[in-house]
Amino acid sequence: MKSEFRVGIGYDVHQLVGGRPLVIGGVIIPFNKGLLGHSDADVLLHAIADSLLGAAGLGDIGMHFSNADKKFKDMPSTKILAEVYKIISDKGYLVGNVDSTIIAEQPQMNPHVPAMKTKIARILAIPEGNISIKATTNERMGFIGREEGIAALATSLIYLNNGTFISSDQ
Repeated sequence: MKSEFRVGIGYDVHQLVGGRPLVIGGVIIPFNKGLLGHSDADVLLHAIADSLLGAAGLGDIGMHFSNADKKFKDMPSTKILAEVYKIISDKGYLVGNVDSTIIAEQPQMNPHVPAMKTKIARILAIPEGNISIKATTNERMGFIGREEGIAALATSLIYLNNGTFISSDQ
């Protein structure tokens, strides 16, 4: 049987503001600011969702979850990612792995990475070992360096359900 493997890239960025919780990777992170957005503005899950949709050739999250639609207002991005997973699954795709990077000066992300991996693995129905989440700073340069925002990048591999894929946990 022929396997079809596809790769997608996602990027997201949101402004940091007072008065909102900081949610990244589906985890609430203690901080004095949160990300501004129509949903909970989880940059990591948005980047992952975009990478999955892109790999499947299905556009981006803005096409599926318009910020002009009130039903998506304050929606947890865990629900957005779960819906994206359903969209690509309905097209016959499974997720092979996700590689991602969070770019933020503050707060420290690494202590929260294990909880993020657990949440994402459950949503995407893959082993935690198939998810990589790295964190870096912007070396105090630009809007991220001035702590005005946080960005995330993600690359995902998806494959047709009739393909085979070896987990990094094996």
